[in-house]
Amino acid sequence: MSGLELGILGFSIVMGVMTFLFIFRIVLTWYPQADLTKFPFNLVSGPTEPLLVVTRKIIQPIGGVDITPIVWVGLFSLAREILLGQQGLITMAMRSNSVG
Repeated sequence: MSGLELGILGFSIVMGVMTFLFIFRIVLTWYPQADLTKFPFNLVSGPTEPLLVVTRKIIQPIGGVDITPIVWVGLFSLAREILLGQQGLITMAMRSNSVG
């Protein structure tokens, strides 16, 4: 496995983990008593909160519901599919390099 393939694998794993963390963050919104500054919840809020803070300035809560984690799940899923899916840009570039 080449360095480029390892990099792509690492990028795919990071995108998948971030999607999972945002889904977990959505579930945590159902439990407002959960303290996000305490272990184990800080493992979820640490990587996601910086992105959510910026997004909350742009997208206000709708009916008191914070939809920004849902937006990020969609963005990470879309980016992963566009770049690394079966017809993804990086996947197609890797195939064309291996054939030619």
